[in-house]
Amino acid sequence: MERTPLEALPDALPDGIDIEKYVIGTYYVGIPPMFDARDLAWAAAVEQSTGTWIPVPGETVEVRKRHIAKVIGIYEVPYHEYSLPKDLERREYIIQVAFPHENFGPQIPMLLSTVVGNISMGGRIKCLDLRFPKSWLKSFKGPKFGIKGLRKLTGVKDRPLLNNMIKPCVYPSAKMGAGLFYEAAAGGADIIKDDELLANPRFNSLAERVPLFMEAADRADAEKGEKTLYTANITDSVPQIFENAEKAQEWGANALMVNFLAVGYSVFQHICEDPSVKVPVLAHMDIAGALYESPITGMSSNLVIGKLPRICGSDITVFPAPYGKAPILKERYLGMAHEMVMPLLHIDQTAPMPSGGISQGMVEEVMNDLGPDIVIGSGGAIHAHPKGPRAGATAFRQAIDAKMKGIPVSQYATDHEELRVAMETYGSGKTGFEL
Repeated sequence: MERTPLEALPDALPDGIDIEKYVIGTYYVGIPPMFDARDLAWAAAVEQSTGTWIPVPGETVEVRKRHIAKVIGIYEVPYHEYSLPKDLERREYIIQVAFPHENFGPQIPMLLSTVVGNISMGGRIKCLDLRFPKSWLKSFKGPKFGIKGLRKLTGVKDRPLLNNMIKPCVYPSAKMGAGLFYEAAAGGADIIKDDELLANPRFNSLAERVPLFMEAADRADAEKGEKTLYTANITDSVPQIFENAEKAQEWGANALMVNFLAVGYSVFQHICEDPSVKVPVLAHMDIAGALYESPITGMSSNLVIGKLPRICGSDITVFPAPYGKAPILKERYLGMAHEMVMPLLHIDQTAPMPSGGISQGMVEEVMNDLGPDIVIGSGGAIHAHPKGPRAGATAFRQAIDAKMKGIPVSQYATDHEELRVAMETYGSGKTGFEL
């Protein structure tokens, strides 16, 4: 009987492959106890590389040796050794598969088509992580600015930067938005971004908004003696998004913003790596929950929001914070930030921007969890401050100053009116809603 050479099987020892030739996917898999995990893993590896559910003539030994994905680890949790419980409904595994990156090259769309692809419709399977070799990562440039570049642009040396999202999210005129922008900037916001729901509509276009906002930034900067960045939301269809990037810079925008999952990782990477884009790019997280929120399907949040946008070139990535209205575990939140800042070969750090119902009283906990090399994102807590958005931004700066000086924020508030009012209004716990 003719046997398939071992090198042509969808199987290998983790120590027996050249890891520079593979992207390694780690998956959670849950299956009924009567199924064989190895058979299913092998079938998935073939499905996502050289073959399909039935052998085809073109899938030769030579093709398999070069291109087949290899199952390099199957670990049951718990790891039953002698027998299975009689009432066992499901067996759960951590499975690792090595995919030859020659198959898809140094790009995100075909990477995801391979490592998530059709198997994402196979029931209880979730991609937990992807391990990228140097040989694959070397083609990506990463952030142009990152944390260090943002500090250089703004002149902020050691404290967290403060970002404000203009609220209401959608409003009828650029003039109205410019007024809100000026007040928040004058109060101490270092970065002001468009809301993700407002990009380039006819009633409030970038052509109107950018010049007015940058004029407001100049007035605020002269008043406070600091620099303000405005991240203009250029999200749009292709190729309009690229024209938006060009025009926004021509009109004076000193930063850009993209709803990166709405346009796709590849389009976002193109914006970030484009030599004509001379300003920081902020990645907004909307749609992310559709990819990561299920505990048993999709992809993990550390990949969707943490690692992949950073590789694409995000200078600032907005991600959900557990302090306010965002329904997310703190461990997952910390995991996303970890992916943004830990050493990653030549890829620079992305500035983490926790966001979602953050108020002034939460600054201590945010900084305790993430440190000072972050951008703190706030919308409503600035614009709904009883004394107005200028006071709302000032209150945030006071809370940041207190933490940097080692003074409890609640104590600092007794001598700082704006912060005191904010603390009385919002408190220091959760705000908004939870799902």
